[in-house]
Amino acid sequence: KNIVERTIAGLTVRIDRDACIATANCMKLAPDVFEFDKEEICAFRSHETKIDRERLIEAVACPVDALIVIDERGRQIVPESD
Repeated sequence: KNIVERTIAGLTVRIDRDACIATANCMKLAPDVFEFDKEEICAFRSHETKIDRERLIEAVACPVDALIVIDERGRQIVPESD
């Protein structure tokens, strides 16, 4: 799997680059965190940024679950796991 990961606002955010279908939903809500790379796939911006946790969690609501968020305890919170 082609996965990139970064810790932002205390949360581990993973981008599954193989799953991304370029809807840009994440970029609309968090343009300071996400951007398209030259392959038109979701990527982290090169610079670190501060973002409100709630806005980050809202921004990663991906229709194909290409974005995964794990909290400080190692629990997956987006997408919600059963």
